[in-house]
Amino acid sequence: MAKVSFLSDITGWEGNETGMPPGACQDHLPGGRSPFLPCSGESEDHLIPDPASLSFPSKEESGLFLQDFDGEETLEVDWNTKQVAWRLPELKQVGGIDVQGALSNIAVMKNNMEVLMERSNRTQSPNAAPIAKVYLRTPLEMGDPNMLVCFADRFFPPVLNIKWLKNGQPVSQGVEETAFYPSVDATFRKFSYLPLVPEDGDVYVCQVDHWGLDRPLVNIWSKCTGISAPTLLPETMENTLCALGLALAILGIITGPIIFIKARRMRSNTRGRGPL
Repeated sequence: MAKVSFLSDITGWEGNETGMPPGACQDHLPGGRSPFLPCSGESEDHLIPDPASLSFPSKEESGLFLQDFDGEETLEVDWNTKQVAWRLPELKQVGGIDVQGALSNIAVMKNNMEVLMERSNRTQSPNAAPIAKVYLRTPLEMGDPNMLVCFADRFFPPVLNIKWLKNGQPVSQGVEETAFYPSVDATFRKFSYLPLVPEDGDVYVCQVDHWGLDRPLVNIWSKCTGISAPTLLPETMENTLCALGLALAILGIITGPIIFIKARRMRSNTRGRGPL
């Protein structure tokens, strides 16, 4: 399935007053904006680009259209169901989308994509490796249901796998993922959610795999390491106890052999003296 990311601030094409590459047809995204012309929500002191991501229908997948505003997803359209899913219901009052009109524009968009690919000599864009972090959705309460969030960001192309492990075993039940959200810098981001009931001793791993990585990223969460991003680890009693327990365990590993050796020496000395 072909994917195209449109950014409203694309510029720099030569030989065309509209800024479009020669041979490309000027058309509009489903929201009524051209992917080649600057147009976006304005504030008093800056222009906010509207990134949009379009995947064309194929035999394997129906294709999807996503649109962002100021870094937040506003809507997505599934070409198969022709249904619009708004991120927030209130957004319907300030915007709209013509799904049928968008479908009729897909052929034009495909032509534009071919022109762009030819101009670049079909040179593949370099892979951008993701960064990732894992955190709890709500503050930690042992024994209470919660949600682990694995957030992968700043990667390209939008091909990425997220796997969950619990105590070394794969977990898939209840796992949900978002679509690939486009960012202003032409990279993508994605969320994966794992429901859990935090218990002592459980260790969770979010494993992220991408073409830009030599090996998968591994992000570990447990009672002792778990933090709610983006804040720093607070100095709570539980964190203090976790650190104390870890320190005692290390101390036991170091002092255990020493005590054992001293005990053997004392036993040997006692046997060497014999009875009085």
